[in-house]
Amino acid sequence: MKFNNVIGNEGVKDYLRKSLETNNILHSYLFLGTQGIGKLLMAKEFAKYILCLENEEECNCKSCVCYNGNNHPDYKVINETGETIKIEQVRELVEKVIEKPIVSNRKVYIINDSDKMTKEAQNCLLKTLEEPPQFVTIILISSNENLLLNTIKSRCMKIKFKNIDNRELYDYAIDKIGYDEVSDNLLKTFDGSIGKAISLKDNKEKYSEIDILIQKMKTDDIISIFLISKFMYDKEKVFEMLDYLIVSLYSYASKNKKYLNCIKFVNECINRLKLNGNLDMNIDSLLFNIWEELNEKSNRS
Repeated sequence: MKFNNVIGNEGVKDYLRKSLETNNILHSYLFLGTQGIGKLLMAKEFAKYILCLENEEECNCKSCVCYNGNNHPDYKVINETGETIKIEQVRELVEKVIEKPIVSNRKVYIINDSDKMTKEAQNCLLKTLEEPPQFVTIILISSNENLLLNTIKSRCMKIKFKNIDNRELYDYAIDKIGYDEVSDNLLKTFDGSIGKAISLKDNKEKYSEIDILIQKMKTDDIISIFLISKFMYDKEKVFEMLDYLIVSLYSYASKNKKYLNCIKFVNECINRLKLNGNLDMNIDSLLFNIWEELNEKSNRS
């Protein structure tokens, strides 16, 4: 069945399947949802079936052969790597969009992370969305529709994606990504996102160390805490680790409300670091504040 290689969002799959079966393909779509939940993969699959000449799942028509060989002249993904989209890129699309298809009966353009278009780029795209050629479909993908012009959004069919169910995401992490195990805290950190699960895999050991660190906060002295926390001073991974630290602290909050105060310290640290605060000083301060809040001896003194 079409879209079976994409997990979750069965409602979206059903809608797209019906559109293909009835040949009710619109000129512009806006795929909305959390980063990394499969919007781009779904868009690519949808594009393949739109372009297909036979409307078959296992098809060897000329269009599908070109698509599978990453050499389809009627198909293009703009900004696949998620960078800022400049007006020059959109101008190129606008120029090409009016050219008739070569292999398929239609043409498909996917604009990944379309909310990263500059305002000038969005305005440049607007006329094409208002008066698209009959044979063109444009799929915009966004994790933050607030950054898109209302005039852009009003000309697209919005399709909202839900976060991946935890059970499905757990199975995917084990079977496809290669996790040996996934703790409840780590699953919460995935936040329903396959992309996040993939990006966090290499840091799994550090997250286990964070769980151990939280446990030791109430039993070890502050010097020991600093000694076992050296992994926290990683400029490249600090925000990911602080996000996980919040999840780990939440897991204790139902038993002791002091852990909620500690979450406040983490959020303050994140804000300071985003303002280019000194990494070492802020992590030092964070660790001390958490230890002071949780350590019983410190609270009695």
